Amino acid sequence: MIETNRPAAAPAEDEPDLLRDQFRQLLRYRRLIGAGIAVGLLGGVYLGISTADTYVATADVVLRAPTDDPFNPSLAPDKAINIGSERQVALSSSIANEAAKKLGVSAKDFRALRGGLQVTNPPQTMVLRFTYTASSPKEAAKRANAMTDAYLLKRQESLDATRDKMVKGYQEQRDPVAKQLDELSKDIARMPAGAPRDTATSTKTDLQSEVGGYNGKITKLQALDMTPGRVTSAATAPTSTDGPGIVMSLALGAAVGLALGLLAAWVRLVFDPAPRSEGDVARALRAPVLGYLPRDKTGGGPLLAAGEADPRLAEEYRSVAFRLAYDARFADRRRLLVVAPRGSSETAAAVAVNLAASFSETGKDVLLIEADLRTPVLASQLPTDAGGRPRWSQTPGNTSAGGRHGDSEWPDGRQLVVDAGESGSFDLIPGERARNVPRALTSARATRLISEADSPNSTVVVLAPPVLSYADALALVDRVDGVLVVCDPRAVHRTDLSRIRELISGAGGTVLGAVLHAPLPGEKRGRKGKDGSPAAPEAPDAAAKPRPPQPQPIPYEVAEAEQHIPGDGTDTVALRTVRTGRR
Repeated sequence: MIETNRPAAAPAEDEPDLLRDQFRQLLRYRRLIGAGIAVGLLGGVYLGISTADTYVATADVVLRAPTDDPFNPSLAPDKAINIGSERQVALSSSIANEAAKKLGVSAKDFRALRGGLQVTNPPQTMVLRFTYTASSPKEAAKRANAMTDAYLLKRQESLDATRDKMVKGYQEQRDPVAKQLDELSKDIARMPAGAPRDTATSTKTDLQSEVGGYNGKITKLQALDMTPGRVTSAATAPTSTDGPGIVMSLALGAAVGLALGLLAAWVRLVFDPAPRSEGDVARALRAPVLGYLPRDKTGGGPLLAAGEADPRLAEEYRSVAFRLAYDARFADRRRLLVVAPRGSSETAAAVAVNLAASFSETGKDVLLIEADLRTPVLASQLPTDAGGRPRWSQTPGNTSAGGRHGDSEWPDGRQLVVDAGESGSFDLIPGERARNVPRALTSARATRLISEADSPNSTVVVLAPPVLSYADALALVDRVDGVLVVCDPRAVHRTDLSRIRELISGAGGTVLGAVLHAPLPGEKRGRKGKDGSPAAPEAPDAAAKPRPPQPQPIPYEVAEAEQHIPGDGTDTVALRTVRTGRR
């Protein structure tokens, strides 16, 4: 039970409660979550079908750098080989062309041959992993090995071409020197002994040393081991498909879809202007939620809930009245103003009537004032009877025979007694259309009428039009103080609730709490009329039994003295048969 005898403040919640509340809020968008799961399942089905006939074969190749001493640890292979460049070479079209020649693949299938190859390099290794994907296990292994052989062959040819080019360059540099050495040797053989011969001999020694250096370099290049690499793991035909299978694909798709659905629901939740929970309503109004009316599955029931077949609604009203009775702010003055944010006041009227019946059930003298002077209907929808305790408002002549209720402005002295069945009875001051509504609500007689709550064991409940549609409720706030807001959390914005709190606080009143309810029968969220009020319900089915016409109040401007005005105490409407009308 929410503690209402403390100042209005947002309740403190611990972390688990907040998490549970957020999870419940996400579950409000079941359609988005269901759509995400459906998309994920469709993706899982596509993945399972598309990979059902896909086979992957893998071959590993270890690269080697040319060396004259393979056991020399001073030469680091990663310094001599750029593994990234080699990977790009393995994926090049030249390798694919060489493999196509070996496999006999035509030109029109060349793109598909190249597209099935994937080359990767495991970290911290000199290994190239050739992975080929095909629709047949044998074809996948065959093409993976062909690609591997083509790469090694091309790398061998590239290394040999590089070595031959270097050998040729050294030979081109050595040949002129060798020719000069031969000529000098012939000249020395013809020279006589002496200084010139000694000089030529010294030059010959230098030329011989230079030719020997070139020969050593050529010999070293020709002695290099030019092996490009070796296949450490040849590709073999896979025994199963590469895909995860239809069952695993569906499970994976469902998990991903659930994540997408929750993400979409979270985004929708963040940008939803409506209160996401009762906590949001309490924070916006800075007042507790006193109750949540259960959904009426009968499509609109009697205005008085007492004695209904489903007792949940009546018990919820009693619970709200109990919480209000133990609120110190309400107990001080016992004046309650019931309003709706905007649109229809149908549920607000039901709350005001049933709270009056609940207070009457506890033995209090309850006066229900219908301050809705624009569309007054309570007198025509409640089981009423003329009479009641004498009040100041029962001025002589106003209720005499032949008198007209429109001779004086509201309140004109009429006071009806409402039979609430087992709950007892309470007094009703019915509303009437007035020429000047603000003047009637702020008149001295209206103020004295509301002050009835100052009597011992008395309670006054005032029903006013929607607070954001008309200023009537604000004119009564300073006389009533305690305000109860009745709203559908999915049809009102958080900014509307904050504005209501600011308006009521600015007018000198206090929001005691809120009563939440589900959408009215025939209404859908987002369907509103041009004036912002909820759209009228859809036309009933043709096979449904038509309802008898309801009596409509006659405006005082056109009513004659002898005409009957509904709600004057001469008509009584049976309880549990009259259904609430649209306000």
